[in-house]
This record gives sequence, C-alpha cells and structure tokens, in this order.
Amino acid sequence: MSLHDDAVAVLSAWAAPTPEEEALRVEFLEHLRAHDDAMLRECVPGHLTATTAVLSHDGAQVLLTLHPKAKRWLPMGGHCEVSDASLAAVALREAWEESGISGLELLPGPLAVDKHSVWCHPPQCWHLDVEYAAVAPPGATAVISDESLDLRWYPVDEIPEPTDEATRRLAKRGQAVIGARPLG
Repeated sequence: MSLHDDAVAVLSAWAAPTPEEEALRVEFLEHLRAHDDAMLRECVPGHLTATTAVLSHDGAQVLLTLHPKAKRWLPMGGHCEVSDASLAAVALREAWEESGISGLELLPGPLAVDKHSVWCHPPQCWHLDVEYAAVAPPGATAVISDESLDLRWYPVDEIPEPTDEATRRLAKRGQAVIGARPLG
C-alpha cells in the first residue's frame, strides 16, 4: 500500500471526535482525492503532515520543542518522506528524529487533525496535520536536534506560552489514552 493509500485508509476509518475535526477529515480526504502528490511537501496549496505528542511513560508530561520558525512550544512533527510507508511511520520517525528518544511506543491513532498556515511555499501553504501520540520509555532522556531551539518536558496541564490550542488538545488526548490502558 502506498503512503497516499494509507492516508486515505486511515482518514476514512477514523472517527473524528468533534464536528470541526470531522469537517477537516472530509477536507483532507477531498485533498487526497484531488492531488496524487498530497503527501509531499511540494504539493501546493497544501500537503499532509504528521505530528506526535511524546508523553512520559505515565502520561503526566509532554515533551515539546521550541520550534525555530514558529517560535512556539510544539509537539514533534513534520513532512512525509518518499520512503515512509504510512502516516504512523511518519509520526514515529519525526518523533524519534526530533526527540532523540529510542523505543517510543506509538499509541493507536490518529488522535486529532488540524490545519494551519505555514511558510513552506510563499506566500502561503497549508499543513493538513494528522496527529498522534507516543509514549517514551521510563527514564527516557531527550536529545535536542538542529530542528529545535529548545526541548523540554512539561506537565500536560501546564504547557507554557507561546503554544497553540492544538498542542494542548493533543497532549490531553494522548494522556487520556495512556490513562485508559491496562496496567502492566
């Protein structure tokens, strides 16, 4: 299955938790149907991306990057690569590349979708973002990459400014999934 086909399958099967996200889910599927290159950063006016909230093993904290272009605290994420097999693979790869944490466990997902204007292709382009969460192993140490100005753990309920509501929402949804998992 191609990355494009995987995205169609994932979004077709996903039950959006809000009416706003349902509208975005439908919009993303329409974009995929209209653009064979919808998974690639070269696709204008927008392309699919994947974001991952990296949570501590107990779900109490979220690892955020101070994004150099956005100048905000955000979860890990980015563009799809031709070599990626699935949206989940993109999410896990981006989380590992930007956090430096090995052994991340991707939670079943996606957990959210979001659309935001970015600077990929002037004057404007859209990231059609499919959002996941991953759990770090106990005692995991993050390693800052050249894709970040800073990298820090924050309590899920105390995410600092500047950030956005999508970051808070994704962290809380990931925390809820971790809290609902059986122990052991």
